[in-house]
Amino acid sequence: MRFLTREEADIAHANGAFIAGGDTFLPRWQTKAAAFRAAMGPRARLDLPYGDAERQRFDLFVPEGAAKGLLVFVHGGYWIESDRKGWSHLAAGALARGWACAMPSYSLAPQARIAAMTVEIVRAIRTASAMVPGPVVVAGHSAGGHLSARMGCADIDLDHLARVVPIAPVADLEPLLETAMQDDLLLDADEVAAESPARLPLRAGLAAHVWVGGQERPLFLWQARLLSERWGCAWTVDPGRHHFDVIDGLEEAQSPLMQACLNGLG
Repeated sequence: MRFLTREEADIAHANGAFIAGGDTFLPRWQTKAAAFRAAMGPRARLDLPYGDAERQRFDLFVPEGAAKGLLVFVHGGYWIESDRKGWSHLAAGALARGWACAMPSYSLAPQARIAAMTVEIVRAIRTASAMVPGPVVVAGHSAGGHLSARMGCADIDLDHLARVVPIAPVADLEPLLETAMQDDLLLDADEVAAESPARLPLRAGLAAHVWVGGQERPLFLWQARLLSERWGCAWTVDPGRHHFDVIDGLEEAQSPLMQACLNGLG
């Protein structure tokens, strides 16, 4: 997908500007996430390292009793902002089903390239999964949807990975070349080819389910459909959901989104 001008490209990638009260979501998430961490007490194992860099840390939330497996959630923010601390409450649905949930931070652009972020998420998953036996499911939102999809590509080797669920993912990076974000992302043709999940095969034997809101920007609906078609996997258009509230189902044990993540895995 190509655009005539940088302004058109930026508008196509803008989400909050087209959502009523879009600027209120992040502060509410941060407040909710902090309260969730406090309420979890010792079942919230915070600031665990998976590397030496400042942002190479993850939080691990564990259920009561032995965990059935591990759900990893990768946050979004267009690879240039945000961290794990604004999303802790999204672990609630997995925990209610007896699963542990890990939420990593990762280095951001322009200090890191997207390819380096992929390597970091692999390392984070390996570290977390060594602490929680059982199957691993990786979900992520927006830019985190891209990184969760990368975990499902054939060039990535992750033990115990059973399923990836990219939520409103950026599956092909080429449209970003025309945006103002490119000033930080510094993408080139080689990295677009190597880091676009829609241009890479799904790992043999791995399950995938792409999730997107019905009220998403057209670009994100296109990205989700493109990935599902290239991979030949299921995709769901969640009616009435936009780019911000499409992740709300992760808080509910039996929501359709949580069923897409965990059903059939214990």
